[in-house]
Amino acid sequence: MATGIEGFNRVYHGFLDFMRRLDWLAPLALRLFVGPIMILAGWNKITGIENVAAWFGNPDWGLGLPMPTLMAWLAALTEFIGGIMLVIGLGVRLAAIPLMITMAVAAVAAHWDNGWSALPDKTLMMPWEWRPDLIEQGLERKERIVSILKEHGNYSWLTEAGAVTILKNGIEFAATYFVMLLALFYLGAGRFFSVDYWLARRYGRAE
Repeated sequence: MATGIEGFNRVYHGFLDFMRRLDWLAPLALRLFVGPIMILAGWNKITGIENVAAWFGNPDWGLGLPMPTLMAWLAALTEFIGGIMLVIGLGVRLAAIPLMITMAVAAVAAHWDNGWSALPDKTLMMPWEWRPDLIEQGLERKERIVSILKEHGNYSWLTEAGAVTILKNGIEFAATYFVMLLALFYLGAGRFFSVDYWLARRYGRAE
């Protein structure tokens, strides 16, 4: 029995030792996933900054944030510049901090009242969902929408590019990006395919 366990441990740790050669893949994948999302989000805010500021500041149909123009520019530039830094792997740990703050603010200010899930589909519901009422309401309205479209429209054509759904708009995406950025804060940019790595090699510091 002990021999079998020892043999498994040798194989297992040998496999891990081999896979450590590819440890740069995880941070690279995270950077190339979340970086472009941040860039586009920031650019969309920059090109529509007046509307973003109005939404940030309006207490009736917006977020009701103080100093909305300043907040809008901070969010826009943080996402745009931070996203570029993630993609090229420059100052990744430094960039991750304001991006995490931006995602936390977005989750609390813009999405918290909608609960966790981004969509009202039951299969996506998490055990910590705190707005199941919105899921039930969303599913009821989705069924009604589908019924109307089937009765009055070409439903097969309308759904060729994707099924009909309702955006519940909970914190799911913001929380997911926060966790990915948290991982990058601790992992760093990764080896080989990042400016941080080559700067560290140039100046003799571990990345």
